[in-house]
Formats: sequence, C-alpha cells, structure tokens
Amino acid sequence: MFNVVLRRPRMDDIAELHQLFKTVITDTFSKEGIEHMEDDLLEEIEVKKKYLKSDLESNGEHRYFLIAEDGDRIIGCIEYGPASELIRTCTNNAYHGLMELGTVFVHPGYQRNGIGNLLLDAIYRTFDEKRIEEFCLDSGYRRSQKIWRKKFGEPDYFLKDYWGEGYDHMIWRIKVGLY
Repeated sequence: MFNVVLRRPRMDDIAELHQLFKTVITDTFSKEGIEHMEDDLLEEIEVKKKYLKSDLESNGEHRYFLIAEDGDRIIGCIEYGPASELIRTCTNNAYHGLMELGTVFVHPGYQRNGIGNLLLDAIYRTFDEKRIEEFCLDSGYRRSQKIWRKKFGEPDYFLKDYWGEGYDHMIWRIKVGLY
C-alpha cells in the first residue's frame, strides 16, 4: 500500500507538478481517443500551470491546491478556484461567484487506489473550514464523467456533442455536505 501524505504545494514543487500535469493530461487525452488534439492538450497543461502559479503567488487565496505524495514523489493533486469562463458561459452566468473544483489529477500508475477520494475528502474539509457551502465542477472527458455521475448523480447541465460528435460536456452544482 502507499504511504500518501497530503499537503499544500511549495515553490520547489513546481517542476514536478508541471510534469504531473503533462503526464496525466497526456494519458487522459490518449484514453479518451483525442490525443490528436495537440493544441487543446497543450492549452490544458498551460492553464493548470497558470492555476498553480496563481496559488503560489496568492498563498492559496486565488487558487488553492493540495498535493498527494507517496514518499518523495508527487502522485496527485486537486485544486479549486473561481468558476471558469467555460462554466460561466455554459450556465448563462448562473454559477458566477461559485468555486469550481478542478484539477483532480492522479498519476496513471496510482489511479484506482483511492487517492482521488483522499484528495476529495481533504478538499471537502477545506471547503468546510472556509465556509464554502457549494461548488461546481465540469467535465468533457467521458471516463471522468462516469466517476462524477456515480459520485454526484446526473449533471445540472448536459451539453450534447459540445466538443464534437459523441463528446458531451457536463456541469454539476454540488452543495457541500450532500456528497
């Protein structure tokens, strides 16, 4: 079993977290059959890097990350921050002002071992401490959508073929404590 420790990121974690972003996003695109969408893949990696920078520069005030380590290796992370432009646009600004749960990444070699759930539980405790009563999350990845549907039920917004035929986008609004 793994000896997983959760903690906030530090400046000296940047390179390893950037590599984790690249590894997980590349693996996800491959498993989704969209690895040919190189520009989207690179853009998603850059957005995650920007979010991490925002967290470190604001000490977690603008974006907030938690990372999972096994020994001295970063194996996962989770992040939240203001709802994205995509969510605000797709919900007609109904989710403006909500926090968005994003960047729930677990290294492919560690997936399906409960690490994502550990990260989720930790972020729920953070929400409770910060008096965040509800949040939103979205997904355009079919594999992730299955997980979120199982955990949170049907999405509040279902955008059929948003990313192309057979590639839907889903958005959930979740009250903390009702997960």
